[in-house]
Amino acid sequence: MRFRTVLFDLDGTLIDHLSAIHRSYSHTLPQLGYPAPTREQVRRVIGGGLTHAMRQLVPPEKLEAALAIYRPYWDRTMLDDVVLLDGARELIGELTARGVTCAVFTNKHATSARRLCEHLGLTPHLRGVFGATDTPWIKPQPEFTTHVLAALNAEADTTLLVGDSPFDIATAREGRLAACWTVTTGTHTGDELRRNGADRVFANLDAIRRELTE
Repeated sequence: MRFRTVLFDLDGTLIDHLSAIHRSYSHTLPQLGYPAPTREQVRRVIGGGLTHAMRQLVPPEKLEAALAIYRPYWDRTMLDDVVLLDGARELIGELTARGVTCAVFTNKHATSARRLCEHLGLTPHLRGVFGATDTPWIKPQPEFTTHVLAALNAEADTTLLVGDSPFDIATAREGRLAACWTVTTGTHTGDELRRNGADRVFANLDAIRRELTE
């Protein structure tokens, strides 16, 4: 196995959480006098963390008010309709059985990410779940990647990042990881991912599992 460590993005890579995210924005924006966003509008802004996304939907002076509405609603409803994407459990299970260190590396709030992984039964197979608010940084800042590698006792040149967006590709590049493999189950098309420099593009996690384990 070329890779000793595999870091997985969460939204669009391991899980489909768009319905819950869209529902939370649709709850928040009308209370501030703005129309509820479409699913496509929400899909386009996610990936860089909640604050980054919200800034694209409300003016700066409304940001804190929007976050104050969004966060408690999200905490109450985030588990309602999260879906584990096909192949996620099998891929992580097989890698772990082969001695590969697996972890989640996401810009979702860390407490939310850990709740989701526990809810979906992934936690026993993961060496860690790292998210926004664990450190002062978010992806693609290299300091965040360095923190995660140190916590896992991993080396950048034997670490693969699996993600679904240009944020993940930039994270691998800035963190000098061995590679970034992407899936088209999230926010971007294969052409978009290739243009942004993905090392490999796959239709889904099952395709990555076949590449890594067969």
